[in-house]
Amino acid sequence: MRIVGDGSINITYPGVLMSNKTVTITFSDHSGMCPMVAKRQGGAGDGRTMKHLRQMLSVKPFETVHGGRVSNDNKTRSLPTRTLPFIFHYVRRHPVGHLTVLLSVLMAVSFATFSQYGVKHLVDVLSGNRVDEVWSAFAILAGLIAADNMSWRIGGWVSTHTFVAVTGDLRRDLFEHLTGHSPAYFADRLPGMLAGRVTATGNAIFQLEQLFSWNVLPPTFAVVLSIAMLALVSPLMSATLALVSLGLGAVLMIWAARGNRLHERYATDAARVDGELVDVINNMPLVRAFGATLRERERFAARVQDEMSARGHSLRYLERLRLFHAVFTAALTAGLLVWAILLWQHKMASTGDVVLVTTLGFNILHGTRDLAVALVNMVQDVARLSEALATLLLPHDLRDQTDAHTLPSAVGAVEFRDVTFAYPGASPVLKKFNLVVPAGQRVGLVGRSGSGKTTVLTLMQRLRELGEGQILIDGHDIATMTQESLRDAISIVPQDVMLFHRSVIDNIRYGKPDASFAEVEAAAEAACCRDFINDLTEGYDTIVGDRGVKLSGGQRQRLAIARAFLRNAPVLVLDEATSALDSESERAVQRALDRLMQGRTVIAVAHRLSTLKNFDRIVVMQHGRILQDGSPTELERNDGPFRDLLLQQTMMIAAE
Repeated sequence: MRIVGDGSINITYPGVLMSNKTVTITFSDHSGMCPMVAKRQGGAGDGRTMKHLRQMLSVKPFETVHGGRVSNDNKTRSLPTRTLPFIFHYVRRHPVGHLTVLLSVLMAVSFATFSQYGVKHLVDVLSGNRVDEVWSAFAILAGLIAADNMSWRIGGWVSTHTFVAVTGDLRRDLFEHLTGHSPAYFADRLPGMLAGRVTATGNAIFQLEQLFSWNVLPPTFAVVLSIAMLALVSPLMSATLALVSLGLGAVLMIWAARGNRLHERYATDAARVDGELVDVINNMPLVRAFGATLRERERFAARVQDEMSARGHSLRYLERLRLFHAVFTAALTAGLLVWAILLWQHKMASTGDVVLVTTLGFNILHGTRDLAVALVNMVQDVARLSEALATLLLPHDLRDQTDAHTLPSAVGAVEFRDVTFAYPGASPVLKKFNLVVPAGQRVGLVGRSGSGKTTVLTLMQRLRELGEGQILIDGHDIATMTQESLRDAISIVPQDVMLFHRSVIDNIRYGKPDASFAEVEAAAEAACCRDFINDLTEGYDTIVGDRGVKLSGGQRQRLAIARAFLRNAPVLVLDEATSALDSESERAVQRALDRLMQGRTVIAVAHRLSTLKNFDRIVVMQHGRILQDGSPTELERNDGPFRDLLLQQTMMIAAE
């Protein structure tokens, strides 16, 4: 729950532990933190009360509280699509944590670098036999080392909270953005590939924060401080090293950037492997049925081989870069040591100065080596992030208008007014299509495949945008209302029922998340589900499996009907709801549908014309146009396309 402002809410509810008691929730805005205090009226609350309240308040995940009012904020958060702005978008969400990590790292590096000077000072004191200064020099060095370690631990502790919070925010936001895409977006992409990219994006930004905080910022700052400190021994040495380091850094960055194409190819191939894996697992019964196990293994092995090849090219490119850096920095460090020894021979540097140059030289050597490794790893992660964002953050093709309004309490009158629609790259499916369905009327859509029946249902739910015309519910253009309020007015029972890998009760409650168990039982009873649910091992708590694989087709269909009962929307859409069932299952489903349709506006696409015999109207479609429109009795009595379809279907049934 997101809290905005200060206030309180009083909730009276018939809880299990407290019968008809009032619970007060007080809240305040603390940069997204939401400490809530719950108490019974006239007494203190307990942990069980809070647990019950959380269950009540977590029904709608996007609720926002404004000074005692609960409102539903369904606006999708806008996310930057370019990589660097995307990263900084999340850094700015946790400014205190990131600033603390940054300052801790800078302080730790400063103390570590100054400790090198502390070593020089101690060596000079010892070599000069300045006995009185030995312990003070040691104390300074010990203090610097202690401060160095303490700073690292502070930064590390804060980062465990901040970086994890960023990853959680990112994955929630990406999920929110993904759920705003239309069905067409998901139809063109493998689910496993999308899931893999969400995971890869979260991992990439976590790795980038880790790399920058522990492997890029420390050596960079250490090299800068080391070069500055070398000026105490030789300003010329310091200036020379600064120029060489800048040149080396520029070469490494240019070289690393040229490998982006290889890293992006690897990220694409890795996502494709994830997609293939999930696709095959989801269709494993089909693979077994066609004896295609060996074929799929070979196909997957080929995908993995492509990924391995791309990854090998990416890693070998980075290794060449590391090899160049290692040789160059080793030679540079050796040169610094020779330079320091020559200064010592000419009495221009003390023994402590030589020790300082040695320690700083190795500091620079190891620092630039770590920096080079981190930078090339960062380039890889940035490439993965860029590739994932290019797919995940595509703009939504279905958006609410800025002034979109919610649909008032609907009665269910539906009208298509001069609607023209074509799928991308195809000729129009509907052409100047007009249809009026009064509230409470049951209308069946029939026709041959490709006549536009399912498209009518798709457009009515605004799953795609119209080319021309309007669709109205109770006189309101659906393009001007929020998608959420439109969907609230419509229940659907599809041919291919979609169920979550959750319990029976969770799947039924999907139509009304806050429904009581009594309401769920009533919906199950009305949908003819109660008997088979009670026969399941754990009843309503039985997990139905991926897409309901543990249930029969008829059982899945009846669960979908129970879900629609619970939703209790004024408009009901039936898309071939009984076409894939055997006769016994069809009869059970049809009884449930007859109950569900009572008092609702119904628009149904049906293959079996017999299921429409009790409908008020049947509309016969062909090539996106209406050929016939009338009652079942009227159409059956008159010559025309409907009678031809009915005769053809009767002959097919007789032949069986």
